[in-house]
Amino acid sequence: MEIIQIVGLGLIVTILTLIIKEQKPMFAFLLAAFTGVMIFLFLIGKISSVIQVLEDLAQKSNINMVFLKTILKIIGVAYIAEFGAQVVRDAGQESIASKIELSGKILIMVMAIPIISVIIETVVKLLPA
Repeated sequence: MEIIQIVGLGLIVTILTLIIKEQKPMFAFLLAAFTGVMIFLFLIGKISSVIQVLEDLAQKSNINMVFLKTILKIIGVAYIAEFGAQVVRDAGQESIASKIELSGKILIMVMAIPIISVIIETVVKLLPA
């Protein structure tokens, strides 16, 4: 079970970080950030298999692949913005973390415009004239 490995690694690094933080706060931050990146890299394989399954389902159900790829990009932007904001927040820079989150939200809105447009056009077509 991968979650046990991830939680175990997280607990061990947390304890090490708390111990090291008193003497070398910069090293403690780097250890925490490196662990976050390692956990993310560990999950890349899982993420790619989920994307492959979603693409197969979209092809079988004749969904336009542009919409699926846009949704996957939106999800990617959300995860990356959240991860970046958490790392920056761990470094004690709350204001920069907030700006990263705001940037992620704005990028998501921009990327979602084509999908929102298609939904509105479809609803307008369904309404009686």
